[in-house]
Amino acid sequence: MNYLSTRGHPDRKRFSDILLEGLAPDGGLYLPETYPQVDAAALAELRRVYHEQGYAELAFRLLSLYIDDIPADDLRALCEKTYTAQAFGTGEIVPLRHLEEGLWIEALSNGPTLAFKDMAMQLLGNLFEYELRRRGETLNILGATSGDTGSAAEYAMRGKEGVRVFMTSPDGRMSPFQQAQMFSLQDDNIHNLAVQGVFDDCQDIVKAVSNDLEFKRRYRIGTVNSINWARLLAQVVYYFAGYLQATQHEGEKVSFAVPSGNFGNVCAGHVARQMGLPIDRLVVATNENDVLDEFFRTGVYRVRAAADTHETSSPSMDISKASNFERFVFDLLGRDAGRTRTLFGEVLAREGRFDLSGDPAFADAASRFGFVSGRSTHADRVATIRDTWERFGTVIDPHTADGLKVAREHWQPGAGVPMIVLETALPIKFAATIVEALGREPERPARFDGIEDLPRRVSVVPADADVVKKYIAQHAG
Repeated sequence: MNYLSTRGHPDRKRFSDILLEGLAPDGGLYLPETYPQVDAAALAELRRVYHEQGYAELAFRLLSLYIDDIPADDLRALCEKTYTAQAFGTGEIVPLRHLEEGLWIEALSNGPTLAFKDMAMQLLGNLFEYELRRRGETLNILGATSGDTGSAAEYAMRGKEGVRVFMTSPDGRMSPFQQAQMFSLQDDNIHNLAVQGVFDDCQDIVKAVSNDLEFKRRYRIGTVNSINWARLLAQVVYYFAGYLQATQHEGEKVSFAVPSGNFGNVCAGHVARQMGLPIDRLVVATNENDVLDEFFRTGVYRVRAAADTHETSSPSMDISKASNFERFVFDLLGRDAGRTRTLFGEVLAREGRFDLSGDPAFADAASRFGFVSGRSTHADRVATIRDTWERFGTVIDPHTADGLKVAREHWQPGAGVPMIVLETALPIKFAATIVEALGREPERPARFDGIEDLPRRVSVVPADADVVKKYIAQHAG
């Protein structure tokens, strides 16, 4: 399996190379040359594997379709090391929670940091350590987080051999619990940088550093954001697991509703659908920062300035520039790397937007790729949290509430197609909104008692890539 850049760089690379590299040299994102196909017979075999052997074996089977430069026994061992009941609180790893007939929530937040990002990040940590040890190399990971990616990455990489983490986050814009999870870590290989700006400033810094090829090579810079193909690939697995739990036969279809800001989570669903998983609709749910909803409604992709990025009660989606979106547009345009490079490398940089509304590729995008979308506000998520508790006795976090609200707009109860809402995080990570909706604090796992009161280790920096590069140079291994 070889991987190419969405912007047309001539090199083709193997999985282990792009695992450590992040962005392609031309600023594009990596994708496989082709998506492996899973037909009905292969899906039936995956159903047997999942129900008889569990999530780790399902992950191994699916990852093996994309990874052929890690010995099979080693890859299986990495999956078994990652997806354990001890790490994820249940042997099912991602159980479905039934709300009502045909409507489910897929529990993705049972991992170490109580967010769906753990599903991929725990595997990524083990893959990094394995590959670096195999090569005798070290890696300095530079990341950007609007909330959950940072803690998931840091908990996955803390103490890992050969790895240092430099995680940028928007100063003061995460929930107190999210900040405490990251900033309370005292591990020598973990560095937190609170950027005086919004998430998109953090993301721009990561891309700017990654595009400085000399600096990137000198300091061995890698990424854990969903621009890293390995992370997105790991997320594909739970779409298959959700499908296999919600159906009994290979001919059945399901839909997924996905709270989305950076387009990474739902892009994994796009990959699963392209592989042949019978997904009817991929429902993209945004909050007030609705750049993705605007695109799927109008064909116009319009990034917002920092001043126009709303600070909301679902802060992990306070994103106005979806870094993974390029992968979908590449597929939408028939894998035309030249057009993709022009749109993202030139038009977007120059005008802050591009318009595909008149393009034939956009006209039938919903039917070809299954995407529909919707928007949720603070009032919507508070009402959804309250309704879900009162009717079903289930407490959900604000991002999952956004997903559920938009899911209901596209759900057709009589059509026989289950709707699975992907859970984002456990409610304790966003306690203030839960208190507003329900009048009480959500449950807190005992291991996180008093986390907000622990000593903090964080450096506040301006939104300046050169400042971040200087910090990395001073602290890199």
